[in-house]
Amino acid sequence: MTDTTHNRITDGNLLRAILLLAGPMMASSVLQNVQSLIDLFWVGRLGAGSVAALAMSGTMLMLLFPVVLGLATGTVAIVSRHVGAGEMDEASRVAGQSLLAGIVIGIITGAVGWWLAPRVVTLFRADAAVAELAAAYLRINLAGIVTMILLFIGSSAMRGAGNATVPMLAMVLSNIINIVLDPIMIFGLLGVPAMGVRGAAAATVLAQFFAMLIIMIAMASGRTGLHVTLSRWRPHPVTMWRLLRIGMPSTIQMVARSLMGIVLMRLVASCGTAAIAAHGIGVRLHMMLLLPAFAFGNATATMVGQNLGAKRPERARLAAWMATAMDGLVMLGAAIVLLFWAPSLIAFFNDDVAVIEVGTRMLRIVTPFFIFVGLAIIMSRALMGAGDTTAPMVTTLVALWGVQVPLAIGLARVMQPATDGIWWAMSIAIMLHGLMNAGWFMTGRWKHREV
Repeated sequence: MTDTTHNRITDGNLLRAILLLAGPMMASSVLQNVQSLIDLFWVGRLGAGSVAALAMSGTMLMLLFPVVLGLATGTVAIVSRHVGAGEMDEASRVAGQSLLAGIVIGIITGAVGWWLAPRVVTLFRADAAVAELAAAYLRINLAGIVTMILLFIGSSAMRGAGNATVPMLAMVLSNIINIVLDPIMIFGLLGVPAMGVRGAAAATVLAQFFAMLIIMIAMASGRTGLHVTLSRWRPHPVTMWRLLRIGMPSTIQMVARSLMGIVLMRLVASCGTAAIAAHGIGVRLHMMLLLPAFAFGNATATMVGQNLGAKRPERARLAAWMATAMDGLVMLGAAIVLLFWAPSLIAFFNDDVAVIEVGTRMLRIVTPFFIFVGLAIIMSRALMGAGDTTAPMVTTLVALWGVQVPLAIGLARVMQPATDGIWWAMSIAIMLHGLMNAGWFMTGRWKHREV
């Protein structure tokens, strides 16, 4: 990272600084989600059962990532704080320790997940054929999970240092490879055996492997701000503890979210295969809607962390609210598009009449509340960038397990169709979560957090 980049984040025009960070982050997020949509598009041609398998395995993969996401949170908070204070050597050491921890987590997670995959998918009570496909997709992803983790942690470290461009370019390459390999490996083109759902998983893992190589080479070269040499991969217990201490609440938060996803998927699965497929498509479309929030949120985490390191807490506060306002405008326009074209968007991925009906109702009930998701994400990222990961954990537990889960179970029993009750429970919890995160941020306690 150059001095100019550092000055732009901690000095100068605030709007320009946020946009220059959020732009590449937005592009990276779009590309990452396009990758899942590419899989969904081609797998959708195999039928509703294959789409349902993709949705189920995606839920299970999220259950396996909480520790990684917690580690990434700690990485961004500590790296950005050191960079803001001008301590680049320490920032590079933190990045190296985070990558080392990621490898260990990946090996353990992959081994345990591989063994559990066929057993866990049965929790959804889906058809045996769908469960078999989901387990196969899950196992191939688990075989390449170290690659995915290194890509995620490495990208997070670079963003914490203020470099969002290299992760974006890595995702461009990954998408190009995935676009080429998906139809070849799914349908068996150019002499490659047809692998169906398994081919989609294999194509994604290969594409992410090459993206990971770009990130690792860039960090080792030292030309992108961080300089992660081999010496910085050697275990450093104090740094490891700092990462785990800050990341643990985020891990708990993500475990709570992932477990909620399983409970929600089980409720949806009880409504039939069409409901599972509709939910899977709806979630992916909503993730596209949330891309600006994640981009502005990740930019805010870097802005907050570096400005606290530079002893400029007021600039950090203003950055968070400015990012929230910009995201609100973008979210409003995107939500309108999603509401009006809901049936066509669902049909693009699967033309089953039942899937289109359930998916359309999901989009039209939940989407108007997504402005609160943007508020929740950006405020949460701002707090995490300051190293305050406990408050977002508490608000998530309250919103998901105190409100969404019991409400979804209750409303699904009294509303017709039952899926409408699930969608309304999601909407109410979304609104509450956003308001709680904003309220905690306004207390200003995060300004005094040590990392």
